[in-house]
Formats: sequence, C-alpha cells, structure tokens
Amino acid sequence: MIPDPAPLKILYVDNHLLAISKPFGMLTQGDSSGDPCLLDRARAWVKREFNKPGEAFLGLVHRLDRPVAGVVLFARTSKAAARLSLQFRERSIQKIYLAAVHKPVAPESGALTHYLKKGRSLKATVFPREAPGAQLAELDYQVVKSLPAGNVLEVRPRTGRFHQIRAQLAFIKHPIVGDVKYGAPSPLPENHIALFAQKLIFRHPVSKEELCVEAPVPEGWPFLNG
Repeated sequence: MIPDPAPLKILYVDNHLLAISKPFGMLTQGDSSGDPCLLDRARAWVKREFNKPGEAFLGLVHRLDRPVAGVVLFARTSKAAARLSLQFRERSIQKIYLAAVHKPVAPESGALTHYLKKGRSLKATVFPREAPGAQLAELDYQVVKSLPAGNVLEVRPRTGRFHQIRAQLAFIKHPIVGDVKYGAPSPLPENHIALFAQKLIFRHPVSKEELCVEAPVPEGWPFLNG
C-alpha cells in the first residue's frame, strides 16, 4: 500500500543539507513500481520552500530500505554531496538504529561479524566465515529495553552492507519484528518492520562541526507485544 502523502518531517535544513524523517513503507528513491519516493517529495519541498526556479538540486548520499523508517540525509549542493559521500565511504559517519527483535538476546551487548552476499532474490545470505563474493559485515549492539517477547536493541553498524542489520540479527536467531523476509513469524501492518534509523552523527560538509540529527520515535514503536 502506498503511504498517504503526509507532510514531510524536516529534521534539519541549511544551505548545504536537508535531513528528513522517512516514514515506514516509503521508497527512498524511485523504482519501477512508480510509487512515491522521498527524494522526489524532498526535491519538491525545496523548490517550494525556497522558491527555486527550475529543477532543485538534491543529492542522495545514502538510502534506507522501504520498510525501514528514520533519518535520511540529502545534500543541497554538489560539493556537500561529494564530501558526505566520502564520509560514508570512509565510515566516519555514525549510524544508530533501534531494532525490536524476537526473543531476549544474550549476551545483552556485543559485536557481530559475518560475511554477506546479496542474492538475486534481493535477500542477503550470511556466512560465518569468508566466502566467495561475500563482504565483511560488522555491527555492535546493546539491549536498551527488555520485554517478555523480545528486546529493543541499539545497533551501530560499522559497515554498510545490503540488508546488513536485518540479515545479521536473523542469522543469530533474533529476526526483527515484522521482517518475514528474514524469518519473523508474522508481518506488521503495511509490511513495516521494527527497524528505525534513529540518529546520524557526521561532520558538516562545509563548517566541519559535528552534527547529530535524530528522528522522533515512530508511533506504536516498538511493535512488540508483551
């Protein structure tokens, strides 16, 4: 189902940057489905808000999966886009997620190291050791809330692999709530999953100051009964 075109939740804006809280179920960038995407809506907002003639520039420097909500950062100039892209490649940007998972996790904090390979089915296969065509995937996690049916984790990926958090947590038998693609027992409404990109911490591409952009917790979070 295509999300309603609710007003955009602007988290940060200046002459160089625009950060928006992406809702669950919305594409970050358009695809063959033709469904509305955040990039097009953000570009239209910039054009309207700043009375831009013609096409407004907006650089996409990272993405969130369609069923995931949270912070998405755009660049408003080509210089900012290049510098932010470099920060992502160098892994100097801190990405902090919240993930609601099935069953209590033990130990309550730790690091996961696996090797991931993107399959033709648009699903990541996880290997415990190096394997042909698989890339190193690392993350740190910490339980921040315990419920009878599972835990809410704070997750800090060190690498940026395809479906990394979803695949790695599923591999250790703690699939994300609603993520039936990776073994959750049942879906959430509208095929959302309980993975939320809560914060991005990065250097401003021009001023070089450290910025922390945080999205508000989604309504109904963590979607985990019990």
